Amino acid sequence: PAGDWAKGERGIACHPDRVEEFRAGVDKAIAYAQVLGNTQINCLAGIRPQGYDCATVEQTFVENLKFAAEKLQAAGIKLVMEMINTRDIPGFYLNTTKQALAIRDKVASSNLFLQYDIYHMQVMEGDLARTVEANLAVINHVQLADNPGRNEPGTGEINYRFLFEHLDRIGYQGWIGCEYKPATTTAAGLGWMKAHNAI
Repeated sequence: PAGDWAKGERGIACHPDRVEEFRAGVDKAIAYAQVLGNTQINCLAGIRPQGYDCATVEQTFVENLKFAAEKLQAAGIKLVMEMINTRDIPGFYLNTTKQALAIRDKVASSNLFLQYDIYHMQVMEGDLARTVEANLAVINHVQLADNPGRNEPGTGEINYRFLFEHLDRIGYQGWIGCEYKPATTTAAGLGWMKAHNAI
């Protein structure tokens, strides 16, 4: 569950006082996924709640991920978690690849993967090509936007033509989701696909 988006919530998986709500949300997500034919679900960690120490917040997140990974696996659905930059969402709990890998080790489930958003990780850590290659086995979904501006590829600093070729070269087999804000209109911005050899 994303929580109350209108009130600024961006997930509740790391919230110690909302474990039951999270777990009920896992069941609802499975029901939705089965109707829609989804084979993968993203768990949003959420903004770190105030009033809890680091260890408690981390343990809550780990236990919730264990619960979700097991339930989803039984339903034939993969679980991914997404690292999000703290400039766009201040205080977001899961914000680097290194942290996500450490959490994944603690969860110790073969059904937990990373959702690697190129835009968020450019903001937080850079070194995109090497990071994706080093962690390819646990990256099950990739998303994109350019930086700065979060617009379509070709509007910022990221060399997407190189990255697309790199993903092909290292054998990435998953989807690449386009999660960007068009600089002008959607139709006008779609020229990036041809310019970046993505079609």
